[in-house]
Amino acid sequence: MSSSVDEIAGTVRDEPSADLRVLLGLLDLEQIGEDVFLGNHPAKVWSRTFGGQLVSQAIVAAGRTTDRPLHAVNAHFVRGGDVKKPIEYHVQRHRDGRALANRTVTASQDGQELFVMLAAFQDWGKGLEHSHDAPVVPDPESLPRIEESFAGFEDKLEMFINAPHPIDMRYTNDPSWILKGTGEKLNHNRVWMRTDGPLADDPLLHVATLGYSSDTTVLDSIITTHGLSWGLDRILAATVNHSIWFHRPFRFDDWVLYATESPVAAGSRGLATGRFYSRSGELLATTVQEGVIRHFPAR
Repeated sequence: MSSSVDEIAGTVRDEPSADLRVLLGLLDLEQIGEDVFLGNHPAKVWSRTFGGQLVSQAIVAAGRTTDRPLHAVNAHFVRGGDVKKPIEYHVQRHRDGRALANRTVTASQDGQELFVMLAAFQDWGKGLEHSHDAPVVPDPESLPRIEESFAGFEDKLEMFINAPHPIDMRYTNDPSWILKGTGEKLNHNRVWMRTDGPLADDPLLHVATLGYSSDTTVLDSIITTHGLSWGLDRILAATVNHSIWFHRPFRFDDWVLYATESPVAAGSRGLATGRFYSRSGELLATTVQEGVIRHFPAR
């Protein structure tokens, strides 16, 4: 890591930031029954449960029932969560084979389902290997933290500013609210990410924090394709389903590049795809998310 920019910015990473410590606490689920776990919300919350929180806590719940590496998750969001109440995660075991394991995780509050996720686990093996090349982008140390890009937009982006920031995110392109001022449209977004401080060696923790982060910027390319911006345009967005495939082991306290784009928007829904690359260019994980996206133009 280049010390000059990060040290000047006061981000020497000897220990987790306050927001990352909160996230790690959220991922330390309480077991309250056989394959049943309890997850809490942070003090800083959205109007409903953040989808990345549901994904990451469900990954931990499923991972607590097997010692195999996580291979894939496929999640569906049923209803918004009440941020004032804890969430129960019920894990159903479908299979424990010689190299594979399959689980279903159902998140609920007051007996109502919020979220259902299929999780597949598989031991790492040798075989054919290829992947897309990583985009060529500036190094993360040369880029500002996302918090710096909020300057001048405090009245429009209050929800984002007041949200937890356990992940150090640095856009390689201008984010939507800055693009809006230039009139530029962009059919992709690329963001460097890592946890805002070091993580323990437990692979499940790295997978879970990537799962949390996978829901942060993935829908950006849907709106920037149309020259729109969060906070500056009247946009309703809600995740419908979210999938992640994990291709290689990784550490999420090292820089990874999240490269996203949107192949289609139709029927009031938008589809976005994303790829996580290591700094050396290896493709680590692939995401696909579908969300309800509605734009209400000013009259």
